Amino acid sequence: MKAKDELPECPVATTVSLIGNKWKLLILRNLQVRPWRFNELHKNLEGISQKVLTDSLRQMEADGIITRTVYPEVPPRVEYALSPLGESMRPILMSMQSWGAAYKAQLSKEC
Repeated sequence: MKAKDELPECPVATTVSLIGNKWKLLILRNLQVRPWRFNELHKNLEGISQKVLTDSLRQMEADGIITRTVYPEVPPRVEYALSPLGESMRPILMSMQSWGAAYKAQLSKEC
């Protein structure tokens, strides 16, 4: 996790620094449903490179937003899931989903 002095003073800027890019938000969207394996995420997130996915997952794990579980199997199985801190972001993501749906509905009425 980042130290308090490494984070912006503004709480909104802090949130944006942790999850404020397209890929992190879409990863969080998927992890709200269930744990995912790396290749599942890579296939589902069309257009993301392996490097960007790896970097995003590592950053979110380091920030305490997601967990990475390695199962002792051959071949090893790794799953990513929301941590309790990541779960606390669920209302934010649900609000974004509701706002996006309302915006799209408003556009439909205008056409």
